[in-house]
Amino acid sequence: MSAIKRVIPLLDRVLIERVKAETKTASGIFIPEKAVEKLNEGVVVAVGPGNVTKDGTTIPTGLAEGDRVLLPSYGGSPIKLDSFKDKDYLLFRAEEILAKLQ
Repeated sequence: MSAIKRVIPLLDRVLIERVKAETKTASGIFIPEKAVEKLNEGVVVAVGPGNVTKDGTTIPTGLAEGDRVLLPSYGGSPIKLDSFKDKDYLLFRAEEILAKLQ
């Protein structure tokens, strides 16, 4: 079992892997690391069960694993795992995610 699959979000939280920007142009020119901007896109890796209302009803989150989403510029809790140092994982509340991309 991979280390990231052991992270199970609670309530309405969503675990997202940030999409990396291309480091090479279409013509094959490499872009310096300092010039590469962070994209505000991500892929949903895991989804919590949803919010629980006062009467005990669970309201499911409107996202599923594999969905591409638009992230806010700031926010989210970074998740650092030793086995995935080259990937950026963030934990967001479902309400903080701006949109689902088609």
